Amino acid sequence: MTAVAAARSGVVAGRGGRLLGHAGWALAVAAPLAFLGVFFALPVGTLVLRGFVADGALDLTGFTEVFSRPRTWRIIGLTLAQATVGTAISVLLGLPGAHLLYRREFRGRGVVRALVVVPFVLPTVVVGVAFRSVLSDSGPLGALGWDGTFAGVVAALVFFNYSVVVRTVGAFWVQLDRRAEDAAAALGAPPWRVFTSVTLPALTPAIASAASIVFLFCATAFGVVLVLGGTRYGTVETEIWVQTAQFLDLRAAAVLSVVQLVVVAGALLAAGRARDRRERALQMTAPERASRPPRLALRGPGRRAGDIAAVAVTGAVGVLLLALPLATVAVRSLRTPTGWGLDNYANLATTGGRNALSVTVWEATLTSLRVALDATVIAVVVGGLVALVVSRRPRARARRRAVRLLDAVFMLPLGVSAVTVGFGFLVALHRPLGLDLDLRSSPLLIPIAQAVVATPLVVRTVLPVLRAVDSRLHEAAAVLGASPARVLATVDWPVAARSLGLALGLAFAVSLGEFGATSFLARPERPTLPVVIFRLIGRPGAENLGMALAASVVLGLLTATVMSLAERLRHGSSVEI
Repeated sequence: MTAVAAARSGVVAGRGGRLLGHAGWALAVAAPLAFLGVFFALPVGTLVLRGFVADGALDLTGFTEVFSRPRTWRIIGLTLAQATVGTAISVLLGLPGAHLLYRREFRGRGVVRALVVVPFVLPTVVVGVAFRSVLSDSGPLGALGWDGTFAGVVAALVFFNYSVVVRTVGAFWVQLDRRAEDAAAALGAPPWRVFTSVTLPALTPAIASAASIVFLFCATAFGVVLVLGGTRYGTVETEIWVQTAQFLDLRAAAVLSVVQLVVVAGALLAAGRARDRRERALQMTAPERASRPPRLALRGPGRRAGDIAAVAVTGAVGVLLLALPLATVAVRSLRTPTGWGLDNYANLATTGGRNALSVTVWEATLTSLRVALDATVIAVVVGGLVALVVSRRPRARARRRAVRLLDAVFMLPLGVSAVTVGFGFLVALHRPLGLDLDLRSSPLLIPIAQAVVATPLVVRTVLPVLRAVDSRLHEAAAVLGASPARVLATVDWPVAARSLGLALGLAFAVSLGEFGATSFLARPERPTLPVVIFRLIGRPGAENLGMALAASVVLGLLTATVMSLAERLRHGSSVEI
Protein backbone atom coordinates (compact mmCIF):
# COMPACT_ATOMS: atom_id res chain seq x y z
CA MET A 1 0.00 0.00 0.00
CA THR A 2 2.84 2.29 0.86
CA ALA A 3 4.53 1.61 -2.47
CA VAL A 4 1.29 2.27 -4.36
CA ALA A 5 0.77 5.51 -2.46
CA ALA A 6 4.32 6.55 -3.19
CA ALA A 7 3.85 5.80 -6.88
CA ARG A 8 0.63 7.77 -6.97
CA SER A 9 2.37 10.60 -5.12
CA GLY A 10 5.15 10.58 -7.69
CA VAL A 11 2.70 10.70 -10.57
CA VAL A 12 0.84 13.58 -8.98
CA ALA A 13 4.11 15.41 -8.33
CA GLY A 14 5.18 14.81 -11.93
CA ARG A 15 1.90 16.14 -13.24
CA GLY A 16 2.16 19.13 -10.93
CA GLY A 17 5.68 19.85 -12.14
CA ARG A 18 4.55 19.61 -15.77
CA LEU A 19 1.62 21.93 -15.10
CA LEU A 20 3.93 24.44 -13.45
CA GLY A 21 6.31 24.11 -16.37
CA HIS A 22 3.53 24.74 -18.90
CA ALA A 23 2.33 27.71 -16.85
CA GLY A 24 5.86 29.12 -16.76
CA TRP A 25 6.29 28.83 -20.53
CA ALA A 26 2.86 30.34 -21.09
CA LEU A 27 3.87 33.31 -18.93
CA ALA A 28 7.19 33.60 -20.79
CA VAL A 29 5.22 33.94 -24.04
CA ALA A 30 2.35 36.07 -22.73
CA ALA A 31 4.42 38.75 -20.97
CA PRO A 32 6.49 39.80 -24.03
CA LEU A 33 3.43 39.59 -26.29
CA ALA A 34 1.50 41.85 -23.92
CA PHE A 35 4.41 44.30 -23.86
CA LEU A 36 4.65 44.29 -27.66
CA GLY A 37 0.89 44.58 -28.04
CA VAL A 38 0.44 47.57 -25.74
CA PHE A 39 3.62 49.49 -26.52
CA PHE A 40 4.19 48.65 -30.18
CA ALA A 41 1.17 47.19 -31.98
CA LEU A 42 -1.32 49.56 -30.35
CA PRO A 43 0.58 52.83 -31.02
CA VAL A 44 1.69 51.85 -34.52
CA GLY A 45 -1.69 50.35 -35.42
CA THR A 46 -3.56 53.40 -34.14
CA LEU A 47 -1.39 55.74 -36.19
CA VAL A 48 -1.57 53.58 -39.31
CA LEU A 49 -5.36 53.32 -39.07
CA ARG A 50 -5.55 57.07 -39.51
CA GLY A 51 -4.52 56.47 -43.11
CA PHE A 52 -7.46 54.12 -43.71
CA VAL A 53 -10.24 55.46 -41.49
CA ALA A 54 -11.87 58.90 -41.45
CA ASP A 55 -14.90 59.75 -39.29
CA GLY A 56 -15.28 56.12 -38.33
CA ALA A 57 -15.51 54.80 -41.90
CA LEU A 58 -13.06 53.29 -44.36
CA ASP A 59 -11.57 56.04 -46.48
CA LEU A 60 -8.65 55.54 -48.86
CA THR A 61 -8.61 59.06 -50.26
CA GLY A 62 -5.59 59.77 -48.04
CA PHE A 63 -3.51 57.35 -50.13
CA THR A 64 -4.71 58.97 -53.34
CA GLU A 65 -3.84 62.41 -52.03
CA VAL A 66 -0.40 61.48 -50.70
CA PHE A 67 0.61 59.47 -53.78
CA SER A 68 -0.53 62.23 -56.10
CA ARG A 69 2.17 64.51 -54.70
CA PRO A 70 5.48 64.57 -56.61
CA ARG A 71 7.18 65.10 -53.24
CA THR A 72 6.06 61.64 -52.08
CA TRP A 73 7.57 59.83 -55.06
CA ARG A 74 10.76 61.84 -54.72
CA ILE A 75 11.01 60.81 -51.05
CA ILE A 76 10.35 57.15 -51.84
CA GLY A 77 12.91 57.23 -54.65
CA LEU A 78 15.53 58.82 -52.41
CA THR A 79 14.86 56.25 -49.67
CA LEU A 80 15.31 53.29 -52.02
CA ALA A 81 18.32 54.90 -53.74
CA GLN A 82 20.14 55.68 -50.48
CA ALA A 83 19.39 52.22 -49.08
CA THR A 84 20.48 50.42 -52.26
CA VAL A 85 23.70 52.38 -52.77
CA GLY A 86 24.54 52.28 -49.05
CA THR A 87 24.01 48.51 -48.96
CA ALA A 88 26.11 47.88 -52.07
CA ILE A 89 29.05 49.95 -50.83
CA SER A 90 28.84 48.43 -47.33
CA VAL A 91 29.06 44.92 -48.79
CA LEU A 92 31.91 45.79 -51.19
CA LEU A 93 33.98 47.40 -48.40
CA GLY A 94 32.96 44.87 -45.75
CA LEU A 95 34.13 41.73 -47.59
CA PRO A 96 37.85 42.63 -47.40
CA GLY A 97 37.41 43.51 -43.72
CA ALA A 98 35.69 40.18 -43.03
CA HIS A 99 38.53 38.33 -44.75
CA LEU A 100 41.21 40.21 -42.83
CA LEU A 101 39.60 40.05 -39.36
CA TYR A 102 38.27 36.49 -39.52
CA ARG A 103 40.39 34.55 -42.02
CA ARG A 104 43.79 35.81 -40.94
CA GLU A 105 45.55 36.00 -37.59
CA PHE A 106 47.64 38.98 -36.49
CA ARG A 107 48.50 40.76 -33.30
CA GLY A 108 45.74 43.05 -32.06
CA ARG A 109 43.01 41.40 -34.12
CA GLY A 110 40.62 41.23 -31.15
CA VAL A 111 41.04 44.94 -30.45
CA VAL A 112 40.34 45.83 -34.07
CA ARG A 113 37.23 43.65 -34.05
CA ALA A 114 35.93 45.47 -30.97
CA LEU A 115 36.65 48.89 -32.51
CA VAL A 116 34.84 48.01 -35.73
CA VAL A 117 31.53 47.51 -33.90
CA VAL A 118 31.64 50.90 -32.13
CA PRO A 119 30.23 52.88 -35.12
CA PHE A 120 27.19 50.61 -35.21
CA VAL A 121 26.07 51.67 -31.73
CA LEU A 122 27.10 55.32 -31.88
CA PRO A 123 24.14 57.73 -31.58
CA THR A 124 22.89 58.89 -34.97
CA VAL A 125 23.06 62.53 -33.93
CA VAL A 126 26.76 62.16 -33.07
CA VAL A 127 27.47 60.58 -36.46
CA GLY A 128 25.54 63.35 -38.21
CA VAL A 129 27.57 66.00 -36.41
CA ALA A 130 30.80 64.10 -37.17
CA PHE A 131 30.18 63.91 -40.90
CA ARG A 132 29.04 67.51 -41.10
CA SER A 133 32.33 68.47 -39.45
CA VAL A 134 34.51 66.42 -41.75
CA LEU A 135 32.62 67.32 -44.96
CA SER A 136 32.13 71.03 -44.30
CA ASP A 137 34.12 73.58 -46.30
CA SER A 138 36.60 73.92 -43.43
CA GLY A 139 36.75 70.15 -42.77
CA PRO A 140 39.46 67.70 -43.89
CA LEU A 141 37.33 66.40 -46.78
CA GLY A 142 35.62 69.69 -47.62
CA ALA A 143 37.18 69.68 -51.08
CA LEU A 144 34.89 66.80 -52.04
CA GLY A 145 31.85 69.06 -51.82
CA TRP A 146 29.77 66.35 -50.16
CA ASP A 147 28.32 68.45 -47.34
CA GLY A 148 24.52 68.21 -47.46
CA THR A 149 24.56 65.93 -50.52
CA PHE A 150 23.40 62.43 -51.43
CA ALA A 151 27.01 61.18 -51.28
CA GLY A 152 27.48 62.56 -47.76
CA VAL A 153 24.34 60.78 -46.49
CA VAL A 154 25.42 57.50 -48.11
CA ALA A 155 28.90 57.79 -46.57
CA ALA A 156 27.35 58.13 -43.11
CA LEU A 157 25.08 55.12 -43.74
CA VAL A 158 28.11 53.04 -44.74
CA PHE A 159 29.86 54.23 -41.56
CA PHE A 160 27.02 52.74 -39.52
CA ASN A 161 26.59 49.46 -41.36
CA TYR A 162 30.15 48.49 -42.26
CA SER A 163 30.50 46.46 -39.06
CA VAL A 164 27.26 44.56 -39.78
CA VAL A 165 28.75 43.16 -42.98
CA VAL A 166 32.17 42.48 -41.45
CA ARG A 167 30.85 40.58 -38.45
CA THR A 168 28.00 38.73 -40.18
CA VAL A 169 30.03 37.56 -43.17
CA GLY A 170 33.22 37.05 -41.14
CA ALA A 171 31.55 34.83 -38.53
CA PHE A 172 30.20 32.65 -41.35
CA TRP A 173 33.40 32.71 -43.40
CA VAL A 174 35.61 31.46 -40.59
CA GLN A 175 33.49 28.30 -40.27
CA LEU A 176 33.59 27.30 -43.93
CA ASP A 177 35.48 24.20 -45.01
CA ARG A 178 38.74 25.30 -46.65
CA ARG A 179 39.39 22.04 -48.45
CA ALA A 180 37.40 23.08 -51.52
CA GLU A 181 39.56 26.20 -51.86
CA ASP A 182 42.73 24.16 -51.36
CA ALA A 183 41.63 21.67 -54.01
CA ALA A 184 40.91 24.41 -56.53
CA ALA A 185 44.32 25.98 -55.85
CA ALA A 186 46.05 22.62 -56.20
CA LEU A 187 44.43 22.18 -59.62
CA GLY A 188 46.10 25.41 -60.75
CA ALA A 189 43.31 27.97 -60.29
CA PRO A 190 44.68 31.46 -59.53
CA PRO A 191 43.58 33.11 -56.25
CA TRP A 192 41.01 35.36 -57.92
CA ARG A 193 39.44 32.36 -59.66
CA VAL A 194 39.31 30.42 -56.37
CA PHE A 195 37.54 33.34 -54.72
CA THR A 196 34.97 33.94 -57.48
CA SER A 197 34.29 30.26 -58.23
CA VAL A 198 34.49 28.63 -54.80
CA THR A 199 34.54 31.11 -51.91
CA LEU A 200 32.04 33.72 -53.10
CA PRO A 201 29.25 31.22 -53.92
CA ALA A 202 29.72 29.63 -50.49
CA LEU A 203 29.43 33.06 -48.84
CA THR A 204 26.18 33.92 -50.63
CA PRO A 205 23.85 33.09 -47.68
CA ALA A 206 25.86 35.29 -45.29
CA ILE A 207 26.17 38.13 -47.81
CA ALA A 208 22.43 38.03 -48.51
CA SER A 209 21.66 38.05 -44.77
CA ALA A 210 23.97 41.00 -44.11
CA ALA A 211 22.71 42.91 -47.17
CA SER A 212 19.08 42.50 -46.08
CA ILE A 213 19.77 43.86 -42.60
CA VAL A 214 21.90 46.73 -43.93
CA PHE A 215 19.18 47.67 -46.43
CA LEU A 216 16.67 47.70 -43.56
CA PHE A 217 18.88 49.96 -41.42
CA CYS A 218 19.61 52.30 -44.33
CA ALA A 219 15.94 52.59 -45.32
CA THR A 220 14.88 53.45 -41.76
CA ALA A 221 17.76 55.75 -40.78
CA PHE A 222 16.53 58.93 -39.12
CA GLY A 223 18.92 61.07 -37.11
CA VAL A 224 21.87 60.93 -39.48
CA VAL A 225 19.67 61.67 -42.52
CA LEU A 226 17.91 64.52 -40.73
CA VAL A 227 21.20 66.15 -39.74
CA LEU A 228 23.04 65.60 -43.04
CA GLY A 229 20.32 65.58 -45.69
CA GLY A 230 17.61 67.77 -44.17
CA THR A 231 14.54 68.09 -46.36
CA ARG A 232 16.50 68.05 -49.60
CA TYR A 233 17.67 64.45 -49.22
CA GLY A 234 15.02 63.26 -46.78
CA THR A 235 13.70 59.71 -46.62
CA VAL A 236 10.35 58.19 -45.70
CA GLU A 237 11.53 58.15 -42.07
CA THR A 238 12.36 61.85 -41.95
CA GLU A 239 9.25 62.71 -43.95
CA ILE A 240 7.07 61.05 -41.30
CA TRP A 241 8.73 63.33 -38.75
CA VAL A 242 8.22 66.41 -40.96
CA GLN A 243 4.55 65.63 -41.58
CA THR A 244 3.85 65.09 -37.88
CA ALA A 245 6.10 67.60 -36.11
CA GLN A 246 5.97 70.48 -38.61
CA PHE A 247 2.82 70.11 -40.71
CA LEU A 248 0.68 68.17 -38.16
CA ASP A 249 -0.61 66.10 -41.09
CA LEU A 250 -1.25 62.83 -39.26
CA ARG A 251 -2.98 61.25 -42.21
CA ALA A 252 -0.05 61.76 -44.55
CA ALA A 253 2.29 60.43 -41.86
CA ALA A 254 0.06 57.39 -41.47
CA VAL A 255 0.11 56.68 -45.21
CA LEU A 256 3.90 56.95 -45.27
CA SER A 257 4.08 54.64 -42.26
CA VAL A 258 2.17 52.03 -44.25
CA VAL A 259 4.67 52.41 -47.11
CA GLN A 260 7.54 51.93 -44.70
CA LEU A 261 5.91 48.88 -43.11
CA VAL A 262 5.71 47.25 -46.55
CA VAL A 263 9.41 47.91 -47.18
CA VAL A 264 10.32 46.68 -43.69
CA ALA A 265 8.25 43.51 -44.05
CA GLY A 266 9.98 42.73 -47.34
CA ALA A 267 13.44 43.31 -45.89
CA LEU A 268 12.68 41.22 -42.79
CA LEU A 269 11.33 38.39 -44.94
CA ALA A 270 14.48 38.43 -47.08
CA ALA A 271 16.68 38.57 -43.98
CA GLY A 272 14.84 35.66 -42.37
CA ARG A 273 15.20 33.46 -45.44
CA ALA A 274 18.87 34.38 -45.81
CA ARG A 275 19.46 33.60 -42.14
CA ASP A 276 17.83 30.18 -42.55
CA ARG A 277 20.03 29.41 -45.55
CA ARG A 278 23.08 30.53 -43.60
CA GLU A 279 22.21 28.28 -40.65
CA ARG A 280 21.59 25.29 -42.95
CA ALA A 281 24.93 25.92 -44.68
CA LEU A 282 26.74 25.96 -41.34
CA GLN A 283 25.05 22.72 -40.30
CA MET A 284 26.49 21.08 -43.42
CA THR A 285 30.00 22.05 -42.34
CA ALA A 286 31.36 19.75 -39.66
CA PRO A 287 32.99 21.63 -36.76
CA GLU A 288 36.12 19.58 -36.99
CA ARG A 289 36.73 20.81 -40.53
CA ALA A 290 37.34 24.37 -39.39
CA SER A 291 41.07 24.93 -39.08
CA ARG A 292 43.09 27.67 -37.48
CA PRO A 293 43.36 30.76 -39.73
CA PRO A 294 46.85 31.31 -41.16
CA ARG A 295 49.02 34.18 -40.03
CA LEU A 296 48.87 37.41 -41.97
CA ALA A 297 52.05 37.81 -44.03
CA LEU A 298 52.69 41.00 -45.98
CA ARG A 299 56.32 40.26 -46.81
CA GLY A 300 58.32 37.23 -47.68
CA PRO A 301 57.37 34.05 -49.55
CA GLY A 302 54.09 33.63 -47.63
CA ARG A 303 52.56 36.92 -48.69
CA ARG A 304 49.35 36.92 -50.74
CA ALA A 305 48.12 39.62 -53.08
CA GLY A 306 44.60 39.21 -51.68
CA ASP A 307 45.83 39.88 -48.15
CA ILE A 308 47.68 43.01 -49.25
CA ALA A 309 44.54 44.29 -50.99
CA ALA A 310 42.41 43.51 -47.93
CA VAL A 311 44.83 45.40 -45.66
CA ALA A 312 44.85 48.40 -48.02
CA VAL A 313 41.05 48.58 -48.33
CA THR A 314 40.41 47.96 -44.64
CA GLY A 315 43.06 50.49 -43.63
CA ALA A 316 41.58 53.15 -45.89
CA VAL A 317 38.09 52.47 -44.56
CA GLY A 318 39.32 52.56 -40.97
CA VAL A 319 41.15 55.85 -41.38
CA LEU A 320 38.99 57.83 -43.82
CA LEU A 321 35.51 56.49 -43.10
CA LEU A 322 35.56 55.44 -39.44
CA ALA A 323 38.31 57.34 -37.59
CA LEU A 324 38.50 60.67 -39.44
CA PRO A 325 34.92 61.90 -38.75
CA LEU A 326 35.17 61.08 -35.05
CA ALA A 327 38.64 62.58 -34.73
CA THR A 328 37.46 65.74 -36.50
CA VAL A 329 34.65 66.21 -33.96
CA ALA A 330 37.09 65.75 -31.08
CA VAL A 331 39.54 68.28 -32.52
CA ARG A 332 36.91 70.88 -33.45
CA SER A 333 35.37 70.61 -29.98
CA LEU A 334 38.60 72.15 -28.68
CA ARG A 335 38.44 75.11 -31.06
CA THR A 336 36.94 78.29 -29.62
CA PRO A 337 36.43 81.81 -31.04
CA THR A 338 39.54 82.91 -29.14
CA GLY A 339 41.77 79.94 -29.97
CA TRP A 340 42.19 76.44 -28.58
CA GLY A 341 40.94 75.37 -25.16
CA LEU A 342 38.27 73.67 -23.08
CA ASP A 343 35.76 76.50 -23.16
CA ASN A 344 33.20 74.43 -25.06
CA TYR A 345 33.32 71.76 -22.38
CA ALA A 346 33.06 74.36 -19.63
CA ASN A 347 29.96 75.72 -21.35
CA LEU A 348 28.27 72.33 -20.96
CA ALA A 349 27.38 73.51 -17.45
CA THR A 350 25.34 76.36 -18.97
CA THR A 351 22.17 76.54 -21.08
CA GLY A 352 24.03 77.81 -24.13
CA GLY A 353 24.11 81.12 -25.91
CA ARG A 354 20.92 83.19 -25.57
CA ASN A 355 19.51 80.42 -23.36
CA ALA A 356 19.28 77.95 -26.24
CA LEU A 357 18.43 75.18 -23.77
CA SER A 358 16.12 74.83 -20.80
CA VAL A 359 18.64 72.67 -18.89
CA THR A 360 22.39 72.26 -18.92
CA VAL A 361 24.05 69.54 -20.98
CA TRP A 362 25.23 67.77 -17.84
CA GLU A 363 21.67 67.63 -16.53
CA ALA A 364 20.55 66.16 -19.86
CA THR A 365 23.39 63.62 -19.60
CA LEU A 366 22.16 62.43 -16.20
CA THR A 367 18.64 62.18 -17.59
CA SER A 368 19.93 60.08 -20.51
CA LEU A 369 21.79 57.73 -18.19
CA ARG A 370 18.77 57.21 -15.94
CA VAL A 371 16.43 56.65 -18.88
CA ALA A 372 18.89 54.27 -20.59
CA LEU A 373 19.25 52.24 -17.38
CA ASP A 374 15.47 51.80 -17.09
CA ALA A 375 15.17 50.95 -20.78
CA THR A 376 18.00 48.39 -20.54
CA VAL A 377 16.32 46.54 -17.69
CA ILE A 378 13.04 46.36 -19.60
CA ALA A 379 14.68 45.34 -22.89
CA VAL A 380 16.85 42.61 -21.34
CA VAL A 381 13.93 41.08 -19.42
CA VAL A 382 11.55 41.12 -22.40
CA GLY A 383 14.20 40.18 -24.95
CA GLY A 384 15.60 37.44 -22.72
CA LEU A 385 12.16 35.83 -22.41
CA VAL A 386 11.63 36.00 -26.17
CA ALA A 387 15.06 34.49 -26.89
CA LEU A 388 14.40 31.70 -24.38
CA VAL A 389 11.09 30.77 -25.99
CA VAL A 390 12.29 31.09 -29.59
CA SER A 391 15.37 28.96 -28.87
CA ARG A 392 13.19 25.92 -28.15
CA ARG A 393 12.96 23.16 -30.78
CA PRO A 394 9.45 21.68 -30.43
CA ARG A 395 8.74 18.49 -32.34
CA ALA A 396 5.20 19.41 -33.36
CA ARG A 397 5.06 21.26 -36.68
CA ALA A 398 2.44 23.72 -35.42
CA ARG A 399 4.62 24.68 -32.46
CA ARG A 400 7.67 25.13 -34.68
CA ARG A 401 5.70 27.51 -36.87
CA ALA A 402 4.48 29.38 -33.79
CA VAL A 403 8.09 29.77 -32.60
CA ARG A 404 9.20 31.13 -35.99
CA LEU A 405 6.24 33.50 -36.05
CA LEU A 406 7.10 34.82 -32.58
CA ASP A 407 10.69 35.41 -33.68
CA ALA A 408 9.53 37.35 -36.75
CA VAL A 409 7.00 39.41 -34.79
CA PHE A 410 9.60 40.64 -32.32
CA MET A 411 11.89 41.70 -35.15
CA LEU A 412 9.33 44.23 -36.43
CA PRO A 413 10.40 47.06 -34.07
CA LEU A 414 13.90 46.78 -35.56
CA GLY A 415 12.68 48.23 -38.83
CA VAL A 416 9.55 50.21 -38.04
CA SER A 417 10.10 53.94 -37.77
CA ALA A 418 11.04 55.04 -34.27
CA VAL A 419 9.29 58.26 -35.19
CA THR A 420 6.11 56.27 -35.82
CA VAL A 421 6.48 54.55 -32.46
CA GLY A 422 7.07 57.81 -30.60
CA PHE A 423 4.22 59.70 -32.20
CA GLY A 424 2.00 56.65 -31.87
CA PHE A 425 2.59 56.81 -28.12
CA LEU A 426 1.19 60.33 -28.03
CA VAL A 427 -1.83 59.38 -30.12
CA ALA A 428 -2.72 55.98 -28.65
CA LEU A 429 -1.74 56.06 -24.98
CA HIS A 430 -4.40 58.55 -23.98
CA ARG A 431 -6.99 56.24 -22.38
CA PRO A 432 -5.45 53.07 -23.91
CA LEU A 433 -7.91 50.20 -24.38
CA GLY A 434 -10.63 52.38 -22.87
CA LEU A 435 -8.92 52.64 -19.47
CA ASP A 436 -9.19 55.87 -17.53
CA LEU A 437 -5.44 56.31 -17.64
CA ASP A 438 -3.20 58.74 -19.49
CA LEU A 439 0.17 57.06 -19.92
CA ARG A 440 1.58 60.03 -21.82
CA SER A 441 2.46 61.76 -18.57
CA SER A 442 4.27 58.72 -17.15
CA PRO A 443 8.04 59.10 -16.59
CA LEU A 444 8.43 55.54 -17.92
CA LEU A 445 7.18 56.48 -21.37
CA ILE A 446 10.62 57.27 -22.84
CA PRO A 447 12.34 54.19 -21.32
CA ILE A 448 9.54 51.98 -22.67
CA ALA A 449 9.85 53.50 -26.15
CA GLN A 450 13.60 52.98 -26.10
CA ALA A 451 13.14 49.42 -24.83
CA VAL A 452 10.86 48.68 -27.79
CA VAL A 453 13.70 49.71 -30.10
CA ALA A 454 16.40 47.81 -28.15
CA THR A 455 14.53 44.53 -27.53
CA PRO A 456 15.16 43.03 -31.03
CA LEU A 457 18.91 43.54 -30.60
CA VAL A 458 18.80 41.75 -27.24
CA VAL A 459 16.95 38.85 -28.88
CA ARG A 460 19.45 38.62 -31.73
CA THR A 461 22.35 38.67 -29.26
CA VAL A 462 21.10 36.03 -26.82
CA LEU A 463 19.25 33.76 -29.26
CA PRO A 464 22.26 32.28 -31.16
CA VAL A 465 23.87 31.30 -27.85
CA LEU A 466 20.75 29.56 -26.55
CA ARG A 467 20.24 27.80 -29.89
CA ALA A 468 23.74 26.38 -29.57
CA VAL A 469 22.63 24.38 -26.51
CA ASP A 470 22.13 20.72 -27.43
CA SER A 471 18.44 19.89 -26.95
CA ARG A 472 19.46 16.45 -25.68
CA LEU A 473 20.77 18.13 -22.54
CA HIS A 474 17.26 19.41 -21.79
CA GLU A 475 15.82 15.93 -22.37
CA ALA A 476 18.44 14.25 -20.20
CA ALA A 477 17.87 16.69 -17.34
CA ALA A 478 14.12 16.16 -17.54
CA VAL A 479 14.53 12.36 -17.54
CA LEU A 480 16.67 12.65 -14.41
CA GLY A 481 13.78 14.42 -12.69
CA ALA A 482 14.88 18.05 -12.94
CA SER A 483 12.05 20.57 -12.91
CA PRO A 484 11.77 23.07 -15.80
CA ALA A 485 13.13 25.80 -13.54
CA ARG A 486 16.07 23.59 -12.58
CA VAL A 487 16.76 22.85 -16.25
CA LEU A 488 16.82 26.54 -17.04
CA ALA A 489 19.12 27.28 -14.11
CA THR A 490 21.61 24.48 -14.77
CA VAL A 491 21.57 24.12 -18.57
CA ASP A 492 20.45 27.36 -20.21
CA TRP A 493 21.55 30.05 -17.78
CA PRO A 494 25.31 29.25 -17.73
CA VAL A 495 25.32 29.46 -21.54
CA ALA A 496 23.08 32.53 -21.82
CA ALA A 497 25.22 34.38 -19.27
CA ARG A 498 28.04 34.47 -21.83
CA SER A 499 26.03 36.84 -24.02
CA LEU A 500 24.39 38.79 -21.20
CA GLY A 501 27.14 41.39 -21.02
CA LEU A 502 26.92 42.14 -24.73
CA ALA A 503 23.11 42.27 -24.57
CA LEU A 504 23.26 44.73 -21.67
CA GLY A 505 25.81 46.88 -23.47
CA LEU A 506 23.89 46.96 -26.75
CA ALA A 507 20.60 47.79 -25.06
CA PHE A 508 22.19 50.54 -22.96
CA ALA A 509 24.10 52.04 -25.90
CA VAL A 510 21.08 51.99 -28.22
CA SER A 511 18.88 53.54 -25.53
CA LEU A 512 21.51 56.17 -24.73
CA GLY A 513 21.61 57.39 -28.32
CA GLU A 514 17.97 56.87 -29.35
CA PHE A 515 16.61 60.00 -30.98
CA GLY A 516 13.61 59.24 -33.21
CA ALA A 517 10.97 58.34 -30.61
CA THR A 518 12.58 60.45 -27.89
CA SER A 519 12.35 63.60 -30.02
CA PHE A 520 8.56 63.39 -29.65
CA LEU A 521 8.34 62.22 -26.05
CA ALA A 522 11.05 64.23 -24.24
CA ARG A 523 9.72 67.20 -22.29
CA PRO A 524 11.54 70.54 -22.51
CA GLU A 525 12.51 70.36 -18.83
CA ARG A 526 13.79 66.76 -19.13
CA PRO A 527 15.48 66.35 -22.54
CA THR A 528 17.96 63.59 -23.27
CA LEU A 529 21.48 64.25 -24.54
CA PRO A 530 20.75 63.49 -28.26
CA VAL A 531 17.77 65.88 -28.16
CA VAL A 532 19.96 68.59 -26.62
CA ILE A 533 22.65 68.11 -29.29
CA PHE A 534 20.08 68.42 -32.07
CA ARG A 535 18.69 71.61 -30.51
CA LEU A 536 22.16 73.12 -30.26
CA ILE A 537 22.87 72.34 -33.93
CA GLY A 538 19.74 74.23 -34.93
CA ARG A 539 20.65 77.36 -32.93
CA PRO A 540 22.83 80.06 -34.52
CA GLY A 541 26.13 81.06 -32.97
CA ALA A 542 29.61 79.61 -32.61
CA GLU A 543 29.06 79.01 -28.88
CA ASN A 544 26.11 76.69 -29.50
CA LEU A 545 27.95 74.81 -32.24
CA GLY A 546 30.98 74.36 -30.00
CA MET A 547 28.76 73.03 -27.23
CA ALA A 548 27.12 70.62 -29.70
CA LEU A 549 30.55 69.30 -30.70
CA ALA A 550 31.65 68.92 -27.07
CA ALA A 551 28.36 67.23 -26.14
CA SER A 552 28.78 64.86 -29.10
CA VAL A 553 32.23 63.88 -27.83
CA VAL A 554 30.76 63.20 -24.37
CA LEU A 555 27.96 61.06 -25.80
CA GLY A 556 30.36 59.20 -28.08
CA LEU A 557 32.74 58.46 -25.20
CA LEU A 558 29.88 57.20 -23.04
CA THR A 559 28.73 54.86 -25.79
CA ALA A 560 32.24 53.57 -26.51
CA THR A 561 32.85 52.99 -22.79
CA VAL A 562 29.62 51.03 -22.44
CA MET A 563 30.48 48.81 -25.43
CA SER A 564 34.03 48.29 -24.15
CA LEU A 565 32.69 47.08 -20.80
CA ALA A 566 30.15 44.90 -22.59
CA GLU A 567 32.91 43.23 -24.62
CA ARG A 568 34.80 42.48 -21.39
CA LEU A 569 31.70 40.83 -19.91
CA ARG A 570 31.22 38.47 -22.82
CA HIS A 571 33.37 35.72 -21.23
CA GLY A 572 34.65 34.58 -24.58
CA SER A 573 31.24 34.29 -26.21
CA SER A 574 31.26 33.73 -29.95
CA VAL A 575 28.19 35.86 -30.52
CA GLU A 576 28.41 38.05 -33.58
CA ILE A 577 26.19 41.00 -34.45
